[in-house]
Amino acid sequence: MIPIRDTAPCNSTPYVTWGLMTICILIFLVMQVIPYEMSARLIYLYGMVPNRYANPQWGLANGMPFDGYLSFLTSLFLHGNWLHIIFNMWFMWIFADNVEDRMGRWRFIAFYLICGLLATMMQWYSAPTLQIPVVGASGAIAGVLAAYYFLYPYERVVVFFFPIIVHIPAVTFLGLWVIFQLYDITTSTYVPGAASSSALWAHIGGFIAGAILHRFFLRKDEVV
Repeated sequence: MIPIRDTAPCNSTPYVTWGLMTICILIFLVMQVIPYEMSARLIYLYGMVPNRYANPQWGLANGMPFDGYLSFLTSLFLHGNWLHIIFNMWFMWIFADNVEDRMGRWRFIAFYLICGLLATMMQWYSAPTLQIPVVGASGAIAGVLAAYYFLYPYERVVVFFFPIIVHIPAVTFLGLWVIFQLYDITTSTYVPGAASSSALWAHIGGFIAGAILHRFFLRKDEVV
């Protein structure tokens, strides 16, 4: 079930959305062309490695000194592979412009980053001893999806649902997205050998943050 576009009109140019996408894409492309050893080192330094904060001595011993939780922010701009960044940027392209339109540029960037930070915190709390980097904008984008869910529930999302294309309400599409995340969390938790490579708790944490906070970031003339 892949979204193609939405039908919600956008009345302003989404410069912040485009800017965030450009930063993520440029960083990803740079990481592809530099030597692997360097890119892997940067992923570990600027991706969020949970055990680095749960056990600072372990982090120091492995070349990751305490950074004041900086990686909770920088990890939002790193991606692990082509599929990872393509899906994240595609969801950003479809849904973020309308949320930015309702919030305004400065409020939107604050909302995006706060949702991303809270999502990363949720992921850290769920697996504090994990020793591999957690990277990606999906936690912040989940906050954007939550805002869209409440601001545009009945706008249509054009979805490729193999082998057909269907138009479904945003509340249905995004509701199914949440259900899939919860299903994957349950499966990876209780089914042996079914661990997921996605930061699923970051997705849920970001969505909860967006659902709670989006109203506080709307322009005054847009409060609903």
